[in-house]
Amino acid sequence: MPDLSQHARQLRAVADALEAQSVPGEDPSAPHPDTQKIIDGRHTTRGQINYAVPDDLQFQRRIRRFHADRGTQHGDIVAIALDIYLRANGYPPELKKNKGDVS
Repeated sequence: MPDLSQHARQLRAVADALEAQSVPGEDPSAPHPDTQKIIDGRHTTRGQINYAVPDDLQFQRRIRRFHADRGTQHGDIVAIALDIYLRANGYPPELKKNKGDVS
């Protein structure tokens, strides 16, 4: 059987680095501040996405219920969920800097 201890150490190092980046008590489902700023913007340009998803997951019903319970718009629910998932997997957006931003 091959010695996988080096791989295990590397995985532990990655897990430790990810844990160090997380803030204790932070809600993992909370939108990223940059994402929230874009969603809250009055003049945010929006585009349509259209993907076939399994009916058994009942996304339309669940999104309608979430909207009714919390008031978050349907498109914003999808945008936040996709952004959280893609950021968590290493795919953050390449946001354009505003002229007044200094960072």
